[in-house]
Amino acid sequence: MSLAKKILSDIPAVHEACVKTTGLTLSSEAQHLEYLLSDIGIPAPPVLKSEDLTMDVSLNRIVSGLDLHHELLREIKELLTSTEELNLLLADIRDLSAQVHKMQELAQIPSTVSQKAAFAALSPRLSSDYQIQVAVHLSLQQLRHFTQDVFRSLRHIAVSN
Repeated sequence: MSLAKKILSDIPAVHEACVKTTGLTLSSEAQHLEYLLSDIGIPAPPVLKSEDLTMDVSLNRIVSGLDLHHELLREIKELLTSTEELNLLLADIRDLSAQVHKMQELAQIPSTVSQKAAFAALSPRLSSDYQIQVAVHLSLQQLRHFTQDVFRSLRHIAVSN
């Protein structure tokens, strides 16, 4: 849970370092950009919100979602100039994924094979600096929402076991 908290606390700094376009702030819910999620090709992470999920399903979805965001941000990073903060965030995402894998091993839950290539490459669809900025912004917003769900899921697992 501490790594999920760390990721949540690091996202604003990464956003500030990587997103330079005026009007793209984490605090603003940019509904007018939501249509670009599918246009750019940013896939949705697995849903974690149901308390009815078993521990193995929750952990598998957490790993899948973390791997998805890691791949998204890794690909977008290649298009950015300022990436130090993003590198640190990617390391935290990778570490959290490894911790969840350890939890699966300890609970003797078979981990599903992650689909690393679950989405088509974003790079060809990001032809302008603005599209790159929007892709970073939307990916970080989505990661923040997903990580909040991860934190809640891990807390639910800790309480119920």
